[in-house]
Amino acid sequence: MNWIILIIAGLFEVAFASCLGKVKETTGNEMYWWFGGFLVCLTISMLLLIKATETLPIGTAYAVWTGIGAVGTAVVGILVFKDPASFWRIFFISTLIGSVIGLKAVSH
Repeated sequence: MNWIILIIAGLFEVAFASCLGKVKETTGNEMYWWFGGFLVCLTISMLLLIKATETLPIGTAYAVWTGIGAVGTAVVGILVFKDPASFWRIFFISTLIGSVIGLKAVSH
């Protein structure tokens, strides 16, 4: 169950990073709504990470959480924010996914 919680925490990390991207693109009241979304997603992500580390090793949980966040944010950047999708960028995103899966496979 804590692996599921950790994955959800990682998805909220993607959400708070995406909200920061939208804060940068907007002005006025809309900017404050995105910043509010950032704060809500940040809080949920951290609380879920804390919950997941009650039974998972902190090193593994943190690495998986940041890996999900990094991969998810890079994909959102490519799809939503029009970041470049070069061969090497996709290659290294793929190696990061492999590393997260490997950490899950070798953890207790």
